[in-house]
Amino acid sequence: MARGKIQMKKIENPVHRQVTFCKRRAGLLKKAKELSVLCDAEIGVVIFSAHGKLYELATKGTMQGLIEKYTKSSRGGAPAEQAKEKEALDPEEEINKLKQEIEVLQKGLRYMSGGGAGTMTLDELDVLEKHLEIWIYHIRSAKMDIMFQEIQLLKNKEGILKAANNYLQEKIDEQYNITEMVPVMTTNVHYPLTIHNDIYHF
Repeated sequence: MARGKIQMKKIENPVHRQVTFCKRRAGLLKKAKELSVLCDAEIGVVIFSAHGKLYELATKGTMQGLIEKYTKSSRGGAPAEQAKEKEALDPEEEINKLKQEIEVLQKGLRYMSGGGAGTMTLDELDVLEKHLEIWIYHIRSAKMDIMFQEIQLLKNKEGILKAANNYLQEKIDEQYNITEMVPVMTTNVHYPLTIHNDIYHF
């Protein structure tokens, strides 16, 4: 049965409103991750719930780095010399950010292995959580690809076995038809007459 059109207005029931918020928030973040992976795009999503709780997602790097990049790109009328200086500093800034990101990931690995419990800040844990979500998405995608390939192989094997089965069945049918024809042919054979004491025996 087709779902009816949802009316775009505030959901009055607080329980239904919270459930809808959780479902749609998860769907929005999932679509943002998929778009980032498929198109190699940098995406930042910021969500504040009705109770003021913050939910954010930065598909590459940190949200702070993405905001800084947005701020730089959104500034208009910058002199050409300043733009060149910023461009010259971009590689160094990028290297520093990558170093920071690597340090956070290394700390995260130690934290998950039990070797650095309590040494990570809330911001570092947020970064680690976002990376873990992206890694899980990649792992699940890889698993789905492998499962799809295995299904295709099984389907191919099934087709080969069916063809072999049909071929063997045809051979069995041919053999069965030949064995049925043998008694019919032997009934038409004439045996020679033998004479014993002037009596003809067949």
